[in-house]
Amino acid sequence: MGGALMSCGDDDKKDEPDNNHENSNNNQENPNNNQQNNNQENNNQENNNQENPQNIPANITLADAKTPYEVRTAMGMGWNLGNQFDAHVNGKSAEDAWNQPLATQATFDKVAAAGIKTVRIPVTWMGHIGDAPDYKIEDAWLDRVAEVVGYAEKAGLNAIVNIHHDGANSEHWLNIKECATNSTKQKETVAEIAALWKQIAEKFKDKGQFLIFEGFNEIHDGGWGWGANRNDGGKQYNAYNEWLQTFVDAVRSSGGNNETRWLGIPSYCTNIDLCEKLVLPTDPANKMMVAVHFYEPSIYTLEAKYTTWGHTGTNNARNPYSGNNEIYWQEDMVRPELKKMYDRYISKGIPAYVGEMGNVNRLDANQEKFRAYYFEYVAKCMHDNGMSAILWDNGVATAGNECHGYFNHGTGEWMNDYSEQMIQVLVKAMTTEDASYTLQSVYDAMK
Repeated sequence: MGGALMSCGDDDKKDEPDNNHENSNNNQENPNNNQQNNNQENNNQENNNQENPQNIPANITLADAKTPYEVRTAMGMGWNLGNQFDAHVNGKSAEDAWNQPLATQATFDKVAAAGIKTVRIPVTWMGHIGDAPDYKIEDAWLDRVAEVVGYAEKAGLNAIVNIHHDGANSEHWLNIKECATNSTKQKETVAEIAALWKQIAEKFKDKGQFLIFEGFNEIHDGGWGWGANRNDGGKQYNAYNEWLQTFVDAVRSSGGNNETRWLGIPSYCTNIDLCEKLVLPTDPANKMMVAVHFYEPSIYTLEAKYTTWGHTGTNNARNPYSGNNEIYWQEDMVRPELKKMYDRYISKGIPAYVGEMGNVNRLDANQEKFRAYYFEYVAKCMHDNGMSAILWDNGVATAGNECHGYFNHGTGEWMNDYSEQMIQVLVKAMTTEDASYTLQSVYDAMK
């Protein structure tokens, strides 16, 4: 895809309580990307050089998983409890800041009953952090996060906890833009990262290996990967790589089950192409997995400016950066983009996962048919490249721009008439190991 961004998360409207999603970025695609897409003359959907083991036990756990494919199977299809603990207003996070009901055990039980195996719990910590040098996390906030992690454990789900909007657009204390040019700020930030992760790790040190820590979310300078990071001589990447090493060191030094817990290592801006700038931390346990996000084409999946997707579509996304108005980001661009993760990590024995993916509600039968196809094709492609995927859910049941509701966050009930269908399609794509179920068969079934 020539540098297109795989990102979704922070924007300058996130403090608004009526904001629908954790993400909306209008500049995710590479403005220099003139690659033609949707070449219908070449409909071979398979990547024939990849191993895809068929004999992994379906009930394997993260405690026993060692290879990328075992990790993928253990994590299965995932779900984000989005716009919940990551929500914030006026510099302070709160579970109901963006009008979500409080999460309950029933929520997690019904998510698990739907076939989901992993729940990502994005957490914004700002407003609950004390002064230097201790940077003590407010007990009530950490206790509530722990309570919800307990819901996941009781439901038999894996759980992921991270530091989320504290780094949004470099507007808060995780300011990569300033840290790249100010050594004093970088030193202070590294100390705060270490203090926070030590406290989080200490809180959960006795929790089993179902729990994953993910260092950060979508760290960038406000340019969504197309900012000063592109021309500052690597300063932002160097600062961020130091943050990641600090995260790993803090967790491992806390002892207990944290000595061998799986850790999620996001690339800069969770961008697939910017993985080339990622230096994996030194980890004595060698239990890290790389995290990226995927929402392409965002003008279809997030903004709903187009109504169809794929080789049978008639209103597919057009490249807004090209004078040729070509259709782009269809099947023939998805495959090589996701295969980059296989080539860079999976094939070398390093697990990876897609921490966020999604496609907004349409509530129109024909448009929902194409949304279901998008989900099945993309999730199957992620699976075949050795990665699990985690669906973004911001609890918004209506249709259109940034409306990503599937489960009611307070009850676990379906949000609209199409929610169950979409979850079933995603679970099928991520968990079916029948040799006859292939990317080609998914493609051919879409009429």
